[in-house]
Amino acid sequence: MNALKSRLLDGEFITAAWAELGCPDIAEILVRHGWPVVLIDGEHGIGDLETWVSVARAVEAAGGEVILRVPDGTDTVLKKVLDRGFRSLVVPMVNTVEQARQIARSCHYPVRGTGGIGRGYAAPIVRGSDYGTRPDYALRTANEDVLVFVQCETPESVSAIAEIAGVDGIDGVFLGPNDLAATLGHIEDMDHATPQAAYAEVEAKVLGAGKLLATVPGGGRNFAILRQKGFGLVAGVNEVSLLVDGIRAAAAARDAELGLDVAGIAAAPGRY
Repeated sequence: MNALKSRLLDGEFITAAWAELGCPDIAEILVRHGWPVVLIDGEHGIGDLETWVSVARAVEAAGGEVILRVPDGTDTVLKKVLDRGFRSLVVPMVNTVEQARQIARSCHYPVRGTGGIGRGYAAPIVRGSDYGTRPDYALRTANEDVLVFVQCETPESVSAIAEIAGVDGIDGVFLGPNDLAATLGHIEDMDHATPQAAYAEVEAKVLGAGKLLATVPGGGRNFAILRQKGFGLVAGVNEVSLLVDGIRAAAAARDAELGLDVAGIAAAPGRY
């Protein structure tokens, strides 16, 4: 079974790092230095499907596990990423129960669906089945293995969240606190009472439906607080910010050694 899904269903608290740059080497470094779960950002990050597959191969070769946030929840996107071997997905901007139902259908072979509608069959020839070396893939393991989070980012999604969470085949809800605050009229102000109340409503209804919760830190909620609130998956750092922080720190240390002031204006001849 999908080890990440098993761990979450067993109640384990899992942290992840975002991969935005589409770089397999950086993703491997994340795994080897304390972030064994990598969430590839196909919505805002760099690259296409084959870029994400390359990143996934690097993570898995280093002993880590990957989640992919797809750019959208269309049937075309979902069937392609599943065939290419992704088993753990985050689908952004899911606002209605019908969207959630369609996503669930697209992510499961028809034995799980209704009316013969579901994931298209190409099991013997795709990476998802290890190119046909898993003979029980379509019949048994694929539908059990897939882990699907739908993202709650709008007031419409909050209003329908109990029904969305209740959809068979949707394993959990990924709360997008930044986007939800923005769509509630409080962009870059997650601490405001209005988004905070919305977060609490989503958390209560998703947990009440017996489904998993995922999110990012922010709005006064760190890893420890989110674990206490019942979240199973929290994606924290991203490699862009880590690089920026490290680069800035190195520049500041250089300037201090060279006697430059904090504004970068030379206090001694020559900048280097």
